[in-house]
Amino acid sequence: MDVGKPKTDGSPPASGRLVHRGAEATLRAVDWWGFPAIVKDREAKGYRPKALDERLRRERTRTEARLLVDARRAGVRTPIVYDVDVLHHRLVLEELPGPTLKSILEDPNLAPTLVRGAVRSLGMALGKLHAGGISHGDLTSSNVLYPDGPEGPPALLDLSMGTRSPGVEELGIDLHLVEEDLRALSPESEALIRAFHEGYAIGNPDGQSAVRTRAKEIRGRVRYA
Repeated sequence: MDVGKPKTDGSPPASGRLVHRGAEATLRAVDWWGFPAIVKDREAKGYRPKALDERLRRERTRTEARLLVDARRAGVRTPIVYDVDVLHHRLVLEELPGPTLKSILEDPNLAPTLVRGAVRSLGMALGKLHAGGISHGDLTSSNVLYPDGPEGPPALLDLSMGTRSPGVEELGIDLHLVEEDLRALSPESEALIRAFHEGYAIGNPDGQSAVRTRAKEIRGRVRYA
């Protein structure tokens, strides 16, 4: 495996095994001073004016690093941030093992009670995140990982589209995205959504009613748009 070591100037390695190439960033697995890590590079977008592209990439790199740390302080597991290089639009993050929520939902061999428990624990984690004053902004089933398997608590990935001190609309969007993924990926979606709401109410007892109401409104707006 092609791995990288930290450079002497402190900037993260650019080499490593390609893990994922998405619309916003490329992920490579590296060895970071003996720890398995992921280097996340936000690459330039030629269709955007250069100055705007630079600003967006730097802001999203900075935002993601801050919110990953803030989420951990709120009691939500996220990858540890090992290094931040805003100038080069790079993060070095802890590499976490385990299945994604998407793979759990699509695994026909998992017991329904196990799947419901995993979804319920996601609801609790998202509730804690919201109660801590943070929205995720892009909470898809691929951005939820279970490092200890479906029985353990989830880790939330990629908070680059999140916000600090969000309004109820941003929180409602987070709920709506999870609900839509559950409906799309599982024939048992209604039971899973109930389990998700149960967990969310535990994680965010004071705010859950208003957020769930807004998520329902958002679903109605999307349906009739």
